[in-house]
Order: sequence, then C-alpha cells, then structure tokens
Amino acid sequence: MTGLAVGLVFASALAHAYWNFLLKRASNQEVFVWWLLAFIGVAFSPLGLALILIYPIHNPGWWFVLGTCLLHFFYFLFLGRAYLHEDLSVVYPIARGIGPILVPLFAVWLLKESVDIMAIVGIVAVVTGIFTVYWWGRIFLVVRNPLNFFKGQGIRYAILTGVVVVGYSVWDKQGVEYVNPFLYMYLCSVGTALLLAPYILRKYGFPFLRAEWNGRPINIITASSMMFLAYGLVLTAFTTSKVSYVAPFREVGILVGVLLGIFVLKERFGKGRVLGSLQIVLGLVLIASAPQ
Repeated sequence: MTGLAVGLVFASALAHAYWNFLLKRASNQEVFVWWLLAFIGVAFSPLGLALILIYPIHNPGWWFVLGTCLLHFFYFLFLGRAYLHEDLSVVYPIARGIGPILVPLFAVWLLKESVDIMAIVGIVAVVTGIFTVYWWGRIFLVVRNPLNFFKGQGIRYAILTGVVVVGYSVWDKQGVEYVNPFLYMYLCSVGTALLLAPYILRKYGFPFLRAEWNGRPINIITASSMMFLAYGLVLTAFTTSKVSYVAPFREVGILVGVLLGIFVLKERFGKGRVLGSLQIVLGLVLIASAPQ
C-alpha cells in the first residue's frame, strides 16, 4: 500500500471503531443509526453542494450512487439489529472479519487485481487474528454443535452485515472512479437515510426519534462526523490503492474495538484477544509493506 493509503485507512479505522462504540451505547441502535445518516445529510449539505458543483457527476456515476445507497440500506439495517441483540466485542469482529476473507477474492475475480505474496500472508494473518479474538475458548463448543453459533439473532445479523460490507467494498471501489469520494459518501448518507425513513417511522414513530435525539445529541453529532470521515477516507484510499489491500488493512479498527470493550464497557479480557490482536498487527504490517 502507498504511504498515503496507510495513513488514510488507519485514521478511518479509528473513526469507524469509535462511532460503532457510540452506536452500541445508544438506547435504540436502529433509531440512532438513522439519526447519524440524517444529520450528515443536513450538517454537511453545504459541502455536498460545493462538491457537486466542482465535481459534477456523469454516467455511470449516478448508477453507482444508487447502488451504494441500496447496499448501505441493508448494511445499517443489519448493523443496528446486530447491536440490539449482541455486545460490541462480539458483533464488531464478526461484521468486520468477513470482509478481509472475501473482498480480495472478489477483487481478483471481478476487478482483475493482482495480490502480492506478502499481502496474501498479511491478509491470512489478519483473518486468523480476527477469529482468534472471537473464537478463543469457544472452538470446542462450536465443533460439538456448529449450528449453535447461528442461533443468536445478533450473530446472524453480524454475519449479514459482513456480507454486505464485501458487496459495497467492491462496488464502491468502482464508484469512486466516477464520483468524488466525499461527494459519494455524502450522497450515500442522504440516500440511505431516505430509504430507511419509512421503516424507522413506521416501527418507532416521531416520539421515539425525538427522544433519541434529546437524550444523546452530542453522541449523534460526534458519531455522524466520525462516520462521514471514516468512510470518506476509505473511499479516498480506494483511489490510490487496491481494494484487496485497503479492505483488510482497515480492520485495525478491531483492535480499537477490543480495547474500548475491555476498558470502557468492562467486557471480558483474555489471552486469546491478546494473541489475536498481535496477529492482526503483524498482518497489517505485511499488507502495508506489500508492493502495489
């Protein structure tokens, strides 16, 4: 990866982990995540207008914007439901761990990217590290009855979230070839908020929306800013590096998620998380050092 891409993705990972932490702490994760998108649409509208005037969108750019809105509709729907039912330290590694496995495969197949052997070793280290963080101490339970793993609603939604991450990563790598990355992120946020609005209003209504905003306005403003920054930086990194490298490297945020879970949410800490975290760090170093 280029030095610029490494810096962009590292900053993005920190921002991503933090807004997920704030999302988990919300009283209602589905309503909170809608507020994040809606706030971006309003607060960043001057930036969006300026960008669309400076970087007008031509075909097929609008088709990529429409496609990413649909993909992110399911991403935020599944992510909010996952956090409704499971802990941050469970959902985050699963949802973010599927991408490093599948994105490079789809990038090689669909985008015809080539992956250096050093990057392959790094990707494997990241993947094994992610699963060590989560699976340590549970492997024998899963071996005895693998279907038990899928019984929890939070687990199922976390897996679905990870699958959507794979889809939008490959899709958006193409999209930012036609649309400015931060304009792309802005339009994605607005479009996704509009798509989610009927579902949120029908299920919760205006009183619930008002209560969530009144209870956590600072958290909503902070998380929405972190969300906009996080994916805007990743989209910018897509323009300078391969998605096969960017997608696994951004999972450095899992380390931040583990630390937030341990020290802030007081979740369980064990040697499996230490070992897995070290594997992830090793993998990230190898990916960052791999030639383009």
